[in-house]
Amino acid sequence: MPRPHSRSHAPASPDFGRDAPSPETTPPGELTSRALEARIRASDSQRRADQDLELLARPDLRSIRLALEYLKPELAFSDHGVERTVVVFGSTRLLAPEQARERLAQARAAAGVRADGPQVTRARADLARSRYYEVGRELGQLVGRHGRGVGDNRLVVVTGGGPGGMEAANRGAHDVGAASVGLNITLPLEQEANPYITPELSFQFRYFALRKLHFMLRARALVALPGGYGTLDELFETLCLVQTGKRAPLPVILVGEGFWRRAVDFEFLVEEGMIDARHLDLFEFAETAPEAWERILRWYADRERSIFDGASDDPPRADTP
Repeated sequence: MPRPHSRSHAPASPDFGRDAPSPETTPPGELTSRALEARIRASDSQRRADQDLELLARPDLRSIRLALEYLKPELAFSDHGVERTVVVFGSTRLLAPEQARERLAQARAAAGVRADGPQVTRARADLARSRYYEVGRELGQLVGRHGRGVGDNRLVVVTGGGPGGMEAANRGAHDVGAASVGLNITLPLEQEANPYITPELSFQFRYFALRKLHFMLRARALVALPGGYGTLDELFETLCLVQTGKRAPLPVILVGEGFWRRAVDFEFLVEEGMIDARHLDLFEFAETAPEAWERILRWYADRERSIFDGASDDPPRADTP
C-alpha cells in the first residue's frame, strides 16, 4: 500500500491573534470554526490533484509521469502538423567550423613557441572534425526544403536537442525557415537546448525510454554523424529494432565511413557469428549531406515508396531537391 505522504503545512491564518491557540496544538474540540476552516485549507489534501506537483513527483506516480511524457510531445506534433521525421544523431563535441578556428587560434596563442603542444593538436583535430558539423547543417537544410516549403511540417528534422551535431541539423533547418524538433533530457551535467530548435517543438524529458520512443515513432530515416556513447546507443538501438522486426525498416546512414569502420568492426561481428552478413545491409555510409540525402530518397524509390508514405496528401516521388 502506498505510504502516506507528509509535507510541511502552510502557516495558520493571520486572522488569529498572537495569543490565539495554535490549531496544531489545540485539541479539535476546543477550536473555533474559523480555526477549523484554516486547518482544512492548510491541509495537503485540499490541493487539487492536477495542481499538486509534490504528489506528481512521488515514486507511486511514475506511470502518470510516463503517460505525460508520451502525451505532451504527441499533442504538440499533432497541433503543428508533424507527421514524419528524419532523425539526426551526433556528438555534442562537434564544433562549428568558425568556433573550431577560433579555438585553434586561441590554442596557438596560448602555446607560444610550442606550436605542436597537446592543446594545439587537439584544436587541429577539432577543426578537422568540424566538417561533420557542416554535413549536419547542410542535411538540415535539405530536409527543411523538402516538401512545399515553409509551414509544411509533414517532414521535419528531429535531434536530441543539444549542441554539436544535433545543433548542426537544427541550425540547417532554421537556415531555410523550416521547423525542427529537439528532444532534450535532464542529465547530471545539464544540456541546454540549442537555440535553433522551433520553440514550440523543444521538449525536456525525464525518461530515456519515452525520449527514445518519440525518436522512433515518426522516423523515416536515421543519420548518424560521428559520436560517442549517446550516438552509439541510439544507432544500435535502432538497428536492433529493425533487425528484430520491432519496427519497420528505414534507411540508416552513417556519415564518415573512416570513422565508423574504425569505431565499430562490423565485419568482425559477422566473422564471429554475432550478426548475419545480411545485417550489414541495415545501414549505408555517406560522406556528404547530398550523398546522405540521395541515399535516403533512393532507399524509398527502390521500394516504390515515398518518404512521405502515411503522411497526408503525399507528393509524387519526383518531388526531390
